[in-house]
Amino acid sequence: MPKNSKVTQREHSSEHVTESVADLLAHEEPVDYKRSVLNVTGETWDKQKDGDEDLEAENRPAWNSKLQYILAQIGYSVGLGNVWRFPYLCQKNGGGAYLVPYLVLLIIIGLPLFFLELAVGQRIRRGSIGVWNYICPRLGGIGYASCLVCFFVGLYYNVIIGWSIFYFFKSFQYPLPWSECPIVRNGSVAVVETECERSSATTYFWYRETLDISNSISESGGLNWKMTLCLLVAWSLVGLAMIKGIQSSGKVMYFSSLFPYVVLVCFLVRGLLLRGAVDGIMHMFTPKLDKMLDPQVWREAATQGFFALGLGFGGVIAFSSYNKQDNNCHFDATLVSFINFFTSVLATLVVFAVLGFKANIMNEKCVVENAEKILGYLNTNVLSHDLIPPHVNFSHLTAKDYNEMYRVIMTVKEGHFKELGLDACLLEDELNKSVQGTGLAFIAFTEAMTHFPASPFWSVMFFLMLINLGLGSMIGTMSGITTPIIDTFKVRKEVFTVGCCIFAFVVGLIFVQRSGNYFVTMFDDYSATLPLTVVVILENIAVAWIYGTKKFMQELTEMLGFRPYQFYYYTWKYVSPICMAVLMTASIIQLGVSPPGYSAWIREEAAEKFLFYPTWAMAILISLIILASLPLPLVFILRQFHLVSDGSNALSVTYKKGRMMKDISNLEDNDETRFILSKVPSETPSPMPTHRSYLGPGSNSPMEMSNAPNGRYGSGYLLASTPESEL
Repeated sequence: MPKNSKVTQREHSSEHVTESVADLLAHEEPVDYKRSVLNVTGETWDKQKDGDEDLEAENRPAWNSKLQYILAQIGYSVGLGNVWRFPYLCQKNGGGAYLVPYLVLLIIIGLPLFFLELAVGQRIRRGSIGVWNYICPRLGGIGYASCLVCFFVGLYYNVIIGWSIFYFFKSFQYPLPWSECPIVRNGSVAVVETECERSSATTYFWYRETLDISNSISESGGLNWKMTLCLLVAWSLVGLAMIKGIQSSGKVMYFSSLFPYVVLVCFLVRGLLLRGAVDGIMHMFTPKLDKMLDPQVWREAATQGFFALGLGFGGVIAFSSYNKQDNNCHFDATLVSFINFFTSVLATLVVFAVLGFKANIMNEKCVVENAEKILGYLNTNVLSHDLIPPHVNFSHLTAKDYNEMYRVIMTVKEGHFKELGLDACLLEDELNKSVQGTGLAFIAFTEAMTHFPASPFWSVMFFLMLINLGLGSMIGTMSGITTPIIDTFKVRKEVFTVGCCIFAFVVGLIFVQRSGNYFVTMFDDYSATLPLTVVVILENIAVAWIYGTKKFMQELTEMLGFRPYQFYYYTWKYVSPICMAVLMTASIIQLGVSPPGYSAWIREEAAEKFLFYPTWAMAILISLIILASLPLPLVFILRQFHLVSDGSNALSVTYKKGRMMKDISNLEDNDETRFILSKVPSETPSPMPTHRSYLGPGSNSPMEMSNAPNGRYGSGYLLASTPESEL
């Protein structure tokens, strides 16, 4: 017995000492009750199994360095959305003014929830299934729902990588294949392809040469063999990067996370040297302050910030679970969140520098075409030469001269002006043409690059950047599937990873038929948004309200060595759940208000047309949402009515060498009496006085005798297991 214990003090003192079971337990030496004669659980001690559990906890894969881990989180969170979604939202929602609501919501929603996921993953050292089974078994469906959402997103996300691979290989030629419309022969006459002539060379190459797209989702058209091969290459890359877990994917991250920044900086420098780049950047960041009062702007800012960090997918938890328990995950959360934000701003600068250049090119083309119309009207006496200002020179017509001439003609010919068919050719109109997603990457940006000197080089760099951005996000997404499944079901890592990639490739063939792009749109719009919002709300509630914010803050204090700011206490408990509930409500309303449809490319019209989903497609759409959300109520019902084991073994404790969990009631905190506490063998004994383990909702008091059907009884001790041994 330690010399400073109350029992020893009582032997040498005449004072009356009242000690509790908690006091006695606090100074007990670690005892393995499975191995001792005091084992009353009815279990036999399996030395081999017990040793395996110890080895599993000690031998869990770990990052080679802190840099590798940070790059993995950055590579996962910084994805294609930063390049082709954020700039569009910025332009659409008030330019520079949009950055204010985005940054505010990133701080009060994104950062706290990102920190929460990092903390629970690092503390419990399991994937999403194990983490939420441990924190609240009845909400264990969170982990399974995350895996399903990761699977749905991975299916179509890798198709985009496949498209980028196709463009990457097509970039090794001069001139670029999408720089001019193809010539077709009609007998002895060579003519420009009609569909291309009525749209543009880059648009034609995207829809016809790349996708060979059908007119609607109902017209399958069979597999596109070129895209099928590219999808196979994409899944092969992901499989090779993931096959050894973080030992292989961690090394890939050094290149896939850093290379996009090299390309973005190169594009920014090159873009700023282009004529008209400043026009694009000025247009981008000119704030429209009235937009800040629009609730729609705040909803889109919250949604973008939420998805940009990869919350709810399980990838964040998976990556952090390979950290040491004393890692400063608060610093990691802050660093990654703001690197993500500044990457979005950098990408926006690049995009609009290039689009400003493209807008000037297109505006000059518009001026030339309309000047030719005016010359024709002058030669046929439809317009009088007196309408042309004397200083205007048609040989060197500037946009300013054309606008002056345009206004004069419009004033004089007011009654018949529309019949002339002249365009205003305003640079502002070109800059206001909003493009996002595939339209930005595969049409607008590719068109701009055709005007670059050494355009093949810039095209190769751009699409290699997209491949790396996509690969980094795919590694995180697949980790959200593989880590929890391997942790929970103990399947072999290599076999499961290869099997998962093969299965995903086979299912993903739906996206490489001629109508595949429409399925990509469906999955992107509906498979993740609503289920993932529900998942993150339940994560927040599980930690802040069921497990307890005070307990969680205390756990973080012991794990990090300092107490996190009270800001996190209030955001986790009140601000984030309320904001996320509002966001979910707004998303549901948006789904109800916006008709479920897609933009189809009509070959005969050479234009896009909005079409509604047919009944069978609506059934698939609704099934995606239901299937992704189904584990949440299903697991809750099964565990609420004890139809399956909760997976937590909350009423058993494993005492191990160098590690001991005890349940001690805190008389000061009646509402929050239990904590998760476990120490890995490498850690020194905690200086904290007493440690408490969380039992899960609905657990009996630690001093009560267990009446579980397995015949486990407590005799003053509560037997509770650590996550390392039981999950």
